[in-house]
Amino acid sequence: MNLRKHAAVTVAALALGLSAAPVATAVAADAPAKAPCATQQTQLDRAEAKLDALTARFAAKQAKVREARGAVKAADTAKEKRSAKATLALAKEKKATVKKAKKAQAQRVLHAQARLDKCLAAHPA
Repeated sequence: MNLRKHAAVTVAALALGLSAAPVATAVAADAPAKAPCATQQTQLDRAEAKLDALTARFAAKQAKVREARGAVKAADTAKEKRSAKATLALAKEKKATVKKAKKAQAQRVLHAQARLDKCLAAHPA
């Protein structure tokens, strides 16, 4: 049963992939002719969208850390306190990971903006 489903999904994916490939190639070929810095603008837009998503994730992780700190303070027994501290440590670790990714993405946005500015300077409108 699973083999048939997998085969059907594979065939459908191939059919969609083959039909969409010429269209994507044609669109990509026309993009540079219309605007000389379209690629750089697209890269900047994507980088900014990713940064926005990471900023939202970071805010969520900060909220989790605040909640975990509150749980540590509200813990009554030693067992609850240990559990709350473990949760807090995990929340802090995840927050640090997202913070690092956000910082790296901010640098990517700066570099993408620099590439776009350089392109725009080379191709005045």
